[in-house]
Amino acid sequence: MTTPAVTTPHRASAELDGHISIIAACDRIAPTWPLDQFIAVNPYWGWRTSPAADAAGMLGALGGTVLTMPRSWFREEWTAGRLTAQQLDAAATALGEPSLATTALGVLQQPTAETRPMPRMALATDMRDLGRAPRPGQTWVDLVTHQISQHCAAHFDRWQGSWHPDQAVDLFAGWRTQLSASHGVKWQHGASWARTQISALPTEPEVAIALMLSALMIPDEGYEAYLTALLLSVNGWAAWCAYGRWQARLVGDDDHEIVGLLAIRLAWEWLLRLDADEPTAVARWDDWADSWAGAGDLAAEIVHKQRIDWLLQTALERTYQATLINALASAATTPLQVSTVQVPVVQAVFCIDVRSEVFRRALEAVTPEVHTRGFAGFFGLPISYTPAGSVLTRPQLPGLLAPTLHVSETTADGTDLNAIINERDATLSVRQRWSSFRGAPSSVFSFVESMGLLYGAKLVKDSLAHNAAPTKWEHDGLTVGSQTGLRPRLGMVDDDPVAAAAIAERVLRAIGLIDGFASVVLLCGHGSQTANNPHAAGLDCGACGGQTGEVNARVLADLLNSAAVRAHLLAVGIDVPTTTWFVASLHNTTTDQVQFFDTELVPAATQPRVVELQQWLTAAGDLARAERADSLGLSSLAEPGQLKQAILERANDWSQVRPEWGLAGNAAFVVAPRRRTHHIDLGGRSFLHDYDWRLDTDLSVLTLIMTAPMVVTNWINMQYHASTVDNCRYGSGNKVLHNVVGGRIGVFEGNGGDLRIGLAMQSLHDGDTLRHPPLRLSVFIEAPRAGIDSIIAAHAVVNDLVSNGWLHLLRIEPSTGLVERRTPDDWVSA
Repeated sequence: MTTPAVTTPHRASAELDGHISIIAACDRIAPTWPLDQFIAVNPYWGWRTSPAADAAGMLGALGGTVLTMPRSWFREEWTAGRLTAQQLDAAATALGEPSLATTALGVLQQPTAETRPMPRMALATDMRDLGRAPRPGQTWVDLVTHQISQHCAAHFDRWQGSWHPDQAVDLFAGWRTQLSASHGVKWQHGASWARTQISALPTEPEVAIALMLSALMIPDEGYEAYLTALLLSVNGWAAWCAYGRWQARLVGDDDHEIVGLLAIRLAWEWLLRLDADEPTAVARWDDWADSWAGAGDLAAEIVHKQRIDWLLQTALERTYQATLINALASAATTPLQVSTVQVPVVQAVFCIDVRSEVFRRALEAVTPEVHTRGFAGFFGLPISYTPAGSVLTRPQLPGLLAPTLHVSETTADGTDLNAIINERDATLSVRQRWSSFRGAPSSVFSFVESMGLLYGAKLVKDSLAHNAAPTKWEHDGLTVGSQTGLRPRLGMVDDDPVAAAAIAERVLRAIGLIDGFASVVLLCGHGSQTANNPHAAGLDCGACGGQTGEVNARVLADLLNSAAVRAHLLAVGIDVPTTTWFVASLHNTTTDQVQFFDTELVPAATQPRVVELQQWLTAAGDLARAERADSLGLSSLAEPGQLKQAILERANDWSQVRPEWGLAGNAAFVVAPRRRTHHIDLGGRSFLHDYDWRLDTDLSVLTLIMTAPMVVTNWINMQYHASTVDNCRYGSGNKVLHNVVGGRIGVFEGNGGDLRIGLAMQSLHDGDTLRHPPLRLSVFIEAPRAGIDSIIAAHAVVNDLVSNGWLHLLRIEPSTGLVERRTPDDWVSA
């Protein structure tokens, strides 16, 4: 095979096919969010239109990954009784291969050598690794990944480095300049040769891609597979580029840096092929290029080989479902009479997050006077938020959505807002000058000489055990007095109460709270507390865009407490009594403490109820911490005060790699009235969303749930799944080795390699036991069959997730509590 050097820009005949394949390859890559908005993402999102097992075949062929655990792990689940023969038979029958259960049973009962994953398709970098290494101890695969990764880190950094390359040009253009000037690669044909080849490439990434595909003699039918494999080889940075595209498309724009990244990765393949000094290996390179036409055949072979693995996976999930199905069916079957239900003292609305399930159960155990509800933690507010005096605006809603409303801060006590802004500006300006002095190369030694002992004392103080809550970045530069005087607020509450009431009506109907209001309605968002943790936002509220739910809870409480808004709500049939007060709060999921906000506004007549509620919440916190103690290695601390102190210190410990378990163990999403699950200990493994189908005559609420919270929970579930089954490719490795890239972009594990995405092993494994069994999400919805089917038919994303096995959909019959399962074609008894 003769691979021509490119000496003049020209359009290859395969450019159109290349363009189509570029789109397809880029669409396979799911985005990753920055560290300060680190939300969970399904890394297989781009494969959702294919059955999960088929996608696993292609991902195995192109990326070398697997989507299921080793068979030895399934054997352990079998031994522990979490996988049963009954469900193995049922799963095999559902697959249309009942005899496969016998084979799988043999795998479980008679340990054999572990089945090794089939090798992925070779890239040109792999082919070069069959010959001479670029330098001793290094492979071409590692060198190329490192070179691309360092370039991307410098190009995308806007927040950390004091020096950057030219960021006015796009990623591909910057790479052409950078690599031409680099002396880090020892080309066999010399550096000047490499510069000549690079300079001859077309400047437009898509044109360059088409040209290089043709030069490498990749068959047209292999384009998509080959380009997808290239992006998967630098999946971390591909995911970051996909995030830029995702954000641009949310506002009707576009971003093409992922195409530039693809061009860079392909250019390395092309250069390495040109530089290969192997005249006797032409046939081998011919065979390599031709092999990409058969990527689908390898994928099909992998699918066939993994049938047993997927059967074991499905049977394990069915075994978990069976326990939950039995518990759900035992609930009272009397329909809930919403209009005549006994009004409790408090109605508490929590986020659907699995960690809230533990706390809700604890609160309900403390007193029957509190009724809890589950609703998405952003409380249905599509807002962004800008703190007073800040230029940073952050989204406070799921990553699937773009904000349509903006929240800023006001002063509640007549304090001059401009004075607070000026105070912040002055303080931060001094800090910036100090930081510049401390970090400048010319002053670093004088800083140490001047401040060594004093700064050492500060480090010692910060490292000692303490239980003080960390300062929020929103309060940077403000005195305590200024902090307490600020309140996030929607301007339309005063400016346009009619529009504000329309938002309030939509939220209340979605919550299912339209009458029977208690004297206190608690709106409880959630957030986490950790120290020295780049992924801290990943423990906050995913529904709030990787932020805490404080802003959303306070804004909604302010909205619903407005007399003008309530007057307009009355006109649409929602009568909020004057004796009802909405209280905003925040559940700290690390410490199980609940903080109240804006309590100075609570009417005097309601104050005793709020004080009583705080006492109940304190008692509930003791119960919740006691339940979680064993998982944190603190079961020996039986006294509530000691346990609380230990957890508070744990939350502030700079060396603590797992202050809490986050959403590890998540496995189910129940969409039903609370009465259906009130009696069940769900073990902090289930998302809980209240829903009464009889109040949803137009299916608008169920449509919202299935197209938003259900998708978000799938993202969470699949992030944990992928990080567990293949942490090397979809997780972030060892948390102890993390180094932050670009201030907020992500992390390296160590000082190089690809950008790491997903969860660290310490978030999934305690050193002895896997804390997240990777089960696909089981969604239980209590609603009539026809309504669910109509939503599946109307929304392609929902249909993809359900029909292609990216989650399990089960239906609870409202009148009997019996459960049936959705197959691609029909409903069958579960």
